[in-house]
Amino acid sequence: MPPEGVPETVGSALQRAMLRLRAGGSETARLDAELLLAHAIGADRTAVLAHPEVPLSPSMAERLEACVARRERGEPVAYIRGIKEFHGLAFTVDHRALIPRPESELLVEIGASRTAVALASAPRRTDADRFRIVDVGTGSGAVAVALAAVLRRRGFLPAVRILATDVSADALALAVENAVAHGLGEAIRFERTDLLPPDEPPADLLVANLPYVPSEDLPRLPVAASFEPALALDGGPDGLSVVRRLLAILPRALRPAGVALLEIGAGEAGALQDAVDGALPGWRLEFHDDLAGIPRVAELMPGAAR
Repeated sequence: MPPEGVPETVGSALQRAMLRLRAGGSETARLDAELLLAHAIGADRTAVLAHPEVPLSPSMAERLEACVARRERGEPVAYIRGIKEFHGLAFTVDHRALIPRPESELLVEIGASRTAVALASAPRRTDADRFRIVDVGTGSGAVAVALAAVLRRRGFLPAVRILATDVSADALALAVENAVAHGLGEAIRFERTDLLPPDEPPADLLVANLPYVPSEDLPRLPVAASFEPALALDGGPDGLSVVRRLLAILPRALRPAGVALLEIGAGEAGALQDAVDGALPGWRLEFHDDLAGIPRVAELMPGAAR
């Protein structure tokens, strides 16, 4: 701390916050400190790094102290800031839903590619014939909103219908807020339901980031995960309980030439292959690796689709 009466600077505050977080066990203490300091002073990380000599006002110092104390208790930085970047967009995040992970961006990238190819080869010209996309278990809405934003940028959005579902009313409310914030409130229909509405027409593309953490692994997750809703994490004994329920309804949920993209956990590819072989004989299954080389997205297609 600086001598009494001398205001602390951005640089010294950053160093002090980093040391506290490192002592508290944070594996990303420097990044955490930068993000929290930027949040406390109402700037971005660039300003924090570029102007270490700027003095902190008493109110800024108080806000930083509160942020660091919350992080020391294990609360995720995203919840403290109330924001998380995902696929180039800023999403509001809080305890109502899981924090979007970078791995889930693969769902958006593959989904946008499959949609573009399908629409380029067979344009949908009528409202009733629009390309149907369903995001099952939308949570914060990150995947649905990011996918809609990509399709809007590429000019495909008018030819698409998007439905986002979640069993949690709180998560769905957050998803609506994020869609509206990105000017996509009218482009996505939100519905509270377990997986899919029973009368929903078959989709051309179904994407799902369902709970996939094995129940016994939950206590071993980083403490930050304890602040997130267990409903969005707990995938049952082997992590695939909810995914199996979705597999059971895929034949009615997808059009004959449709595609389903399911995010899975590390080490679950073999168990999913067995589940698909049992529940969906004849269907094609392909795995897509994330940047760490881990099979992260399973792509399923009815056997007659290709």
